Amino acid sequence: MHLLTIPPGGRAKAHKHATHETAIYMLSGEAHTWYGDRLENHVIVKAGEMFYIPAGVPHLPANLSDQPASAVIARTDPNEQESVVLLPELERLVPI
Repeated sequence: MHLLTIPPGGRAKAHKHATHETAIYMLSGEAHTWYGDRLENHVIVKAGEMFYIPAGVPHLPANLSDQPASAVIARTDPNEQESVVLLPELERLVPI
């Protein structure tokens, strides 16, 4: 588990965790997340809500607000980043 804070206007690169699951609990703010093979799905996760990302699912989280967004992240990989696969070909699919 670890604490993640996305600054206002911040976003991650499109990626997937090839062999591990991710559970997210938003502590404050909200995060937009695009997910799916072509990032075709979109969810807004707000403070007090949880979001689950299965292993192998491409995703891209972003904070579109003017306030930091903080979450507790739990993954099934004890090394946490061992199975991260960047997906630069999906970057252009999210217009932010």
